[in-house]
Amino acid sequence: MNFSKKLFFAVILFAFLSINNFVNAQGFNSISTADGINVIAVGNTGTSGKNVYRSYNGGNSWAAYEITGVNLKSVCSFNNDVWISGDNGNIYKTQKNNSPINTINTGISSSINSVFFINENEGYFCGNGGSINKSIDGGANWTSVNTGIPSVKLNSISFLDNQKGIVVGDNGTVYLTTNGGTSWTSENTGVTKNLLKVKYFSNGIVITGEYGSLIIKNGNSPWSVVNTRVNADIMGLTGTDINNVHICGGGGFIRNNTNGNSRFYNFEINPMLANLVDLIYSDSQTGYAVSSLNKAIIKTTNGGALWSLTAGATISYQWLNKLNAGSGIGNNLCPHPFDRNTMFVVYGSTVYVSRNRGDNWTSIANITGGGSAHSFYVSPLDTNIWVCAITSGTDRVTRTTNYGVTWTTVISRNFSNYGQPLEMDQNEPNNYYFAPDNGGFYRSTDNGATFNEISNNYPFRSPCDIVVMWDSSNVIFVGDGVTGSGQAQIFKSVNRGVNWTLVETVGSSETPSLCNTVFDQRVMYATEWSGSTIYKTTDYGDNWGISHANGFSGWASGFCQEDPTVILTGNYGPQAAISTNFGATWNTSTSGMSGAGAGMWIQSRDYMLSMQTGGIYKLKIDYSVITSVSENSISGIIPDNYSLEQNYPNPFNPSTIIKFSVPVSGNVSLKVYNQIGKEVETLSDGFKNAGSYEINFNAAALSSGVYFYKLETNGYTQTKKMLLVK
Repeated sequence: MNFSKKLFFAVILFAFLSINNFVNAQGFNSISTADGINVIAVGNTGTSGKNVYRSYNGGNSWAAYEITGVNLKSVCSFNNDVWISGDNGNIYKTQKNNSPINTINTGISSSINSVFFINENEGYFCGNGGSINKSIDGGANWTSVNTGIPSVKLNSISFLDNQKGIVVGDNGTVYLTTNGGTSWTSENTGVTKNLLKVKYFSNGIVITGEYGSLIIKNGNSPWSVVNTRVNADIMGLTGTDINNVHICGGGGFIRNNTNGNSRFYNFEINPMLANLVDLIYSDSQTGYAVSSLNKAIIKTTNGGALWSLTAGATISYQWLNKLNAGSGIGNNLCPHPFDRNTMFVVYGSTVYVSRNRGDNWTSIANITGGGSAHSFYVSPLDTNIWVCAITSGTDRVTRTTNYGVTWTTVISRNFSNYGQPLEMDQNEPNNYYFAPDNGGFYRSTDNGATFNEISNNYPFRSPCDIVVMWDSSNVIFVGDGVTGSGQAQIFKSVNRGVNWTLVETVGSSETPSLCNTVFDQRVMYATEWSGSTIYKTTDYGDNWGISHANGFSGWASGFCQEDPTVILTGNYGPQAAISTNFGATWNTSTSGMSGAGAGMWIQSRDYMLSMQTGGIYKLKIDYSVITSVSENSISGIIPDNYSLEQNYPNPFNPSTIIKFSVPVSGNVSLKVYNQIGKEVETLSDGFKNAGSYEINFNAAALSSGVYFYKLETNGYTQTKKMLLVK
């Protein structure tokens, strides 16, 4: 029915590197570009060691560098200049093209979390302990300007001009200045979550933060809080004005408010199934975004309508087993109503919980009377109350009010031994609906304590699934079917289940799963068994058509809870199909899966679980990223002479290592040319301290042939030949 997961990621810097998505070390924290062509992304050192990626061709290729011993927090560009902040209190300055990165000691030692420049000369940074500093000479010198700011972690700073600015931080901290930072005034937005990013536009201010926080000040109007309908962190923010704002976060969603969509329900199609922490637009069309969990940088050239992976990066899927258990049927996955890291599931009559996004599971309760559970809910009104539909002799709905210690049977009626006959109304969670075999539709209005038949025993056969429309509890759907009947049906009610209309019949036996999304009431998907067709409605369920054929019989399905562009469908077997573009295309993923599908839950783009009959599986995503240049200093000993060594291996495909030594500090140029003397790659072009270096050069973008690499520095020139054979 639904699906969820916590993802892992593999990053390649000439080699694959698997990482867990709780490790904030392998990707980036910030990205910037002044012109859309020269781009720089910065992050933590991590095990790969490279915390700076640069592209000089709009992301077609990337070069990886390292500023040793520091996690880089923020990067800002203005015209030709680029400033980077570190967690060691330093600012690093470079140019947008291939230039040396120079260290600036700011006089503080705590983390600088955000740097922002108004022009080439005037800039600000903010950081831990309430620090705010200002520079008027391009970052060479910094002066504290944090009068009125308490000792709080400040996360982001932005200025409209040299007078008006804003800074935001933990615990809902917001301060404004109207005099260039000379003094600051506290603002009360009504939000107390940690605020992560801010941007000051000419016609307003936008702030994003943890647990879906999105705050807007339109002109001189009061602050307003947007109900984003997610509890994921919103970490990135960019745009041209208050009516053209792009935000990113969670497991990889990107949303905007263009064309007057004040709810930010314009979702941008993108391939990132990992948290997005920052995005930047160089103009209205060209933008880049990064994750802290991998180095797969994504790009748009059409204003966010479509994003793609840069530099030939690729993505692969694999399901990992996280819990071995038996008698799993129906969809018994249930997220904790308030803790986004906690998930429940029932196998047989045993209740399991995971406190770390599905990685590890512990049994915490047993349902009295045994049996095999088919639907399970933890009440958001009182998390001690659980309601479960379970088979055993006479099937029943049972309920606990003490976190699973004791259970009471609420109603006994036989129901489908392959479906989910019980549903909680997500809009009004005091209401539950129950659809047994052979007619009738039951409703509870007291949090599952009692049920009453409300449909005059409407002649359903064997209901497989129930769905309540988001924001409209009057509208309910039932998927009905009987194994071997050759007739699967979908019914709709517009008066809370009292009366029903048959809206779809297909030539399969069952409609095992229906799914809908909070972001668009018009759209729903339905699976069929034993057919392979997925059905879709775009008019509130009145009419259904064929979406696509999976090539395998359908079973569970689910929209991503934070982004409707992502949909997952499964089957009663070890297969699943995922779409990241509103269902336009689908990728089948079977690797690692076993058993028969029962249910799915997609909490976020990076957190997907499939409940198979024999255990829980989580989707793991690998990103393959190759950089064309990766540089290391290989010796702290100053060499006696200049040298340029022969590359190895040679011939090569597609990567090779080039070593060189410079006994005197100075500007170093190392470039690659083809046989007619045309420059095809710049490996180094900037200041280097005296020492020995090696550069990993990846020529994946070049064709086979003879190439020349040339070193120039301090009057020394040397050229060598190499052979690329593909």
